[in-house]
Amino acid sequence: MRPRDWAELLRVSALFTVPGDALAGAASAGGRPNRGTALAVGASLCLYEAGMALNDWSDRDEDAIDRPHRPIPSGRISPAAALGAAGALTAAGLGLAARAGRPALAVATALSATVWAYDLHLKHTKAGPAAMAAARGLDLLLGATATLSAAGRRATAPGGAVAARPDRPDRPDRAVRGARRAAGNAATGAGGSAPAVNAATGAGGSAPAVRPARTAVARGQGPAPAASRHAFRVGRGGGSVRAAAPAAAVLAAHTYAVTTVSRNETQGGSTRAPLAALAATGAVAAFAARPRGTAVPAAAVLLAVAYARTAAVPYLHAALNPSPPLTQRAVGGGIRAMIPLQAALAARSGAGVTGLAVMGLVPLARKLARKVSPT
Repeated sequence: MRPRDWAELLRVSALFTVPGDALAGAASAGGRPNRGTALAVGASLCLYEAGMALNDWSDRDEDAIDRPHRPIPSGRISPAAALGAAGALTAAGLGLAARAGRPALAVATALSATVWAYDLHLKHTKAGPAAMAAARGLDLLLGATATLSAAGRRATAPGGAVAARPDRPDRPDRAVRGARRAAGNAATGAGGSAPAVNAATGAGGSAPAVRPARTAVARGQGPAPAASRHAFRVGRGGGSVRAAAPAAAVLAAHTYAVTTVSRNETQGGSTRAPLAALAATGAVAAFAARPRGTAVPAAAVLLAVAYARTAAVPYLHAALNPSPPLTQRAVGGGIRAMIPLQAALAARSGAGVTGLAVMGLVPLARKLARKVSPT
């Protein structure tokens, strides 16, 4: 098994369409890229590649007829190795998500379950495109959740103490618990050895020491700092995961269209799917360029146009001539269009620099696609 065989199995040229999910999710939720965003990108890459390996393992019999050159039917990679890689990559993705916090792990778990359900069963059913669309939408929400979770951990209580844990708002962080213990020790005389005075009976050494009164804040029953009352409202302008939901839905709509076209890529013959994808591309581009707030950054409009051009032209060619080669090109164009779409979604949320950084992945994806097909 050569590295090139694994690169073909995992379709590494399509990897560049993945990081933008987390970055667009962070921007759409009102957060800034941070450690949580990086963990989400790593988790997404692992889960995406797990899906690629599992996809070829599941399709090994079908590929033996339609695509005998693929790594598994050609014998370059064994089915057991591909399945093992899928399991290992899934575990790695969930492990990275867990480091971003429990909310991120919950989203990643739903994402991995969707990926495995799609590859093992749903792919060849009518629910296939919807399952793949849900996976992309969840991937964007993973970026939003991990980013805001990490930002919530950095939120501080008055006096420099760390606020409540993002995954357990009812349980204060270790620094807060330590501060409470220190305050209790100070109130009892900093742990001195002399017995305390019993106010009711006089100075009796045998009487139990009087416990200092604990305030409501010390007991953890008082009003929490603003940052800990809502751990996810910590992004620009009080961001929240809910704010990223429209962007997730739009990315899912694009994915649904691409997946529908891909169902005919080996045999061709369908004009309906490319035409429907063409219409969906127009609607998605209109959303990406639509104002969010008072004005639309010029970058968002330009990126939305770039997205529409990348996806629409191959769709149109496939609609005019639904041959297998042109249908496969349409699928490849839809996959490549993910990058400008993610960039536009980030830019329309005010993260123009993030959007331009995502677009920087386009030449890399294009160069690698010449060596390894993304389909």
